[in-house]
Amino acid sequence: MKAIHALTATLLLASPALAESHEAAEASAMAEMAAPTGDAAAGESVFAKRCATCHVVVNEAGDKLAGKAAKTGPNLFNVAGHAAGAVEGFRYADSLEMAGAEKGLVWTEENFVAYVQDPKAFLAEFTGDTKARSKMSFRLKGEEDAANVYAYLVSLNSM
Repeated sequence: MKAIHALTATLLLASPALAESHEAAEASAMAEMAAPTGDAAAGESVFAKRCATCHVVVNEAGDKLAGKAAKTGPNLFNVAGHAAGAVEGFRYADSLEMAGAEKGLVWTEENFVAYVQDPKAFLAEFTGDTKARSKMSFRLKGEEDAANVYAYLVSLNSM
């Protein structure tokens, strides 16, 4: 019984720290979205040439902001700052869904840039599972291009 009381007391004392940590992570993600390091105009060009084959960006009103009629990959509208593997209606690989739902993977600029350059390696490192896989087989070459695409996607969030 003493162990239960001690555990309860510990959890109650830790709760504010855990809440502050979560709030700090969210604030950091929001600040990063407000000032991505990439060039959105350059990202638009890269997206059109390299990403639009599989992805589309359609806002909540149903307006197509970027891409073609692609359905191979998920809609990337409002992806920045949100959990990985969470776009409704898209069937993700189990590894990516688990990374978002269970491991807390959020598409920050750093995570997005690393993922699009090597999805398999990123997921293996993030999840600790060397067998982790993604449906995304394409790799975007170059950190600068990846950061530019992220900046472009962030710029579309308000449309």
